Amino acid sequence: MTRIDQLQRLIALDPSDPLAHYSLGLEYLNQQRPADAIAAFDAAVAADANYSAAFYHKARALLMAGRAADALETLKSGQAVARAAGDWHAAGEMQSLAESIA
Repeated sequence: MTRIDQLQRLIALDPSDPLAHYSLGLEYLNQQRPADAIAAFDAAVAADANYSAAFYHKARALLMAGRAADALETLKSGQAVARAAGDWHAAGEMQSLAESIA
């Protein structure tokens, strides 16, 4: 059973688990599957709108897919979420990525 299969099983057991969706997105990123990664990160945010790390990695997947403008919008949204939660580290990482795009 692959790592993706394992994560999909976890998601089937608890579709509201943002960590499982986020982990699946990372696995898709590792396999150069940006469309699948974007969908998984969207599911993580749908499960927990404050899951700021999902915004960062969704932006990476969008960049991989050649969608820089969408990546910048995702980073802007993610920075707002991270700042509201007091997660300055995540906000800083997103700011650095955004600056590397612009």
